[in-house]
Amino acid sequence: MSKTCKKAYITTPIYYVNDVPHIGHAYTTIIADTLARYSRLIGLDTMFLTGTDEHGQKIEEAAKSRGRSPKEYADEISGKFKGLWDELDISYDKFIRTTDQDHMEGVQKAFEVMYKKEDIYKDQYEGFYCVSCETFFTKIQLYDDESCPDCGKPTSVVKEESYFFKLSKYEKRLLKWYEEDDTCVLPKAKKNEVINFVKQGLHDLSITRTSFDWGVKLPTSMNDPKHVLYVWMDALMNYITALGYGKDEKDMAYWSGTTVHLVGKDILRFHAIYWPAFLMSLELPLPKHIGAHGWWTRNGEKMSKSKGNVVNPKEVADAYGVENFRYFLLREVPFGQDGDFSQKALIDRINSDLGNDLGNLLNRVIGMSSKYNDFEIDSIDVLKYHQKEISEADKILETLEKYIFALQLNRYLEELWKILTIANQAIATYEPWTKIKEGKRDEALALVALVANLLAKVATSLYPIMPKTCQSISSSLGFSIDKESYNEIIKEKSLLKKFTIKKTPPLFPRIEEEVLETSEPKNEDKKNEGIITIDKFFETKIKIVTILEAKEVPKSDRLLKLKVDAGESEPRQVIAGIREFYEAKDLVGTQACLVANLKPAKIMGLLSQGMLLAAKDKDGLCLIRPESKKSSGTAVG
Repeated sequence: MSKTCKKAYITTPIYYVNDVPHIGHAYTTIIADTLARYSRLIGLDTMFLTGTDEHGQKIEEAAKSRGRSPKEYADEISGKFKGLWDELDISYDKFIRTTDQDHMEGVQKAFEVMYKKEDIYKDQYEGFYCVSCETFFTKIQLYDDESCPDCGKPTSVVKEESYFFKLSKYEKRLLKWYEEDDTCVLPKAKKNEVINFVKQGLHDLSITRTSFDWGVKLPTSMNDPKHVLYVWMDALMNYITALGYGKDEKDMAYWSGTTVHLVGKDILRFHAIYWPAFLMSLELPLPKHIGAHGWWTRNGEKMSKSKGNVVNPKEVADAYGVENFRYFLLREVPFGQDGDFSQKALIDRINSDLGNDLGNLLNRVIGMSSKYNDFEIDSIDVLKYHQKEISEADKILETLEKYIFALQLNRYLEELWKILTIANQAIATYEPWTKIKEGKRDEALALVALVANLLAKVATSLYPIMPKTCQSISSSLGFSIDKESYNEIIKEKSLLKKFTIKKTPPLFPRIEEEVLETSEPKNEDKKNEGIITIDKFFETKIKIVTILEAKEVPKSDRLLKLKVDAGESEPRQVIAGIREFYEAKDLVGTQACLVANLKPAKIMGLLSQGMLLAAKDKDGLCLIRPESKKSSGTAVG
């Protein structure tokens, strides 16, 4: 985003009210909400628009089948979308409906402008129409000579009088736009699909229908009341009618700012071809970014009502937490690619990324500050002892904004999590508990303050995705997240002022089993005897630990006494029977896997707080280790 741009306009598509909202709708809207919250945080005057698309033959038929008027049916479904966005803490500024009077008048105004420009003309239309997609197709585009190439449903032959938009007139201008603006369509693979489609040649677009009534009528100046506007022309205009186009136009200044449209890949063609062509005709600026995301499957299968595997976003959010769900959707899949939803994957993200990496780090800071300095934290010596760690974190933060506006939100989170790794590694490296024992209290307190400052930087940057969680973290750390604190902590790289940390209940209690019910097929075949369920497996808590010390146990040729960092406020002692295979000095600084929820036991009179995992065969024994270094305390499984 341009540093000189003072306004941001973030939009979702307006969702078609033919059915209740699903995970795909939630995904689009959460991405848009993240961009809007980030834009406000960095000081941009931001408008965030969402809403519902309520006209068209499909809605008219759906309402009729339920014995209701189209408006009654649209009111009900539109209310469900609005209710879900409130449940998911979506910070929209305006919720538009295509049945709003201002919107319909704005659409009529746009039609008049394009008609007077001679970009619209009247003719006869004959072709194939898909009611489900509200889209016209030529014979050559059909699947099996009769079916819609997008949804596979049968099309119907339509022959009627129609008004046409001169889409072909804008073919060269569209290609020039794609060529000159590298990020107008994201990701680039989707942009290439659009370019290839346009290069095949664009045909003029039928933009009115006479076979049904549920839609925006033509302007009265046309004196042609039997026509209603094609639903896509009606719907796309919402992005400007919401800003007052055709009326007082008081908010049209947002359209000249940075405009970002978020859409699913199935409606990219309408947004990346028809919409910019309409804007060219209206002589309005083109959007900065049109981002198309992929679809979601469930446990590797396409979702469908018949399979009963459609993900209800409200049920998931109620079961696992709204902000945990928001984090999962943005972290799990690169933007533009298809994603797969499973409860196991969601639980893994909550327990590992959020619980172990983020929540546990706050717990460690609270615990250490309590033991070492009566909960008081002072940043006065942070740069004296930890300039390296602060500089590494600030360098990461300087790169983050490019990922936001390139819609690479999973990369944004990946990079942000590196700061948590820096914090956890600093604890393992500098061992504040050892500093205290050695009388180096200043160094220990500087380490605690370092971690508190790294947490503050992470919480401030994570706020657009998990606003309530991050405000809880910032409250514990003695500040509030807003554009002023963002500027101080992220831009100016200031450190926290002296404060007393507040105790906070665990932010991410560990989830041991799936919360939502799933129907599993029964199989009582004897060959499955002895097989355990996934829930049973997850009763065992395995953590990555860093070995801090290793000593031989006197009078034993088999045992080593280890001190390990398990990501907790104090190291653990583990007695391991591995002396025959490892030298004590060779283990220090390495990592291993620890069964962390075993009942503590005494071995040769020494307390052992867990068990290391190892594999042994005729060639000897080896510890089970992570392939690459992980933060101490990282959960396995």
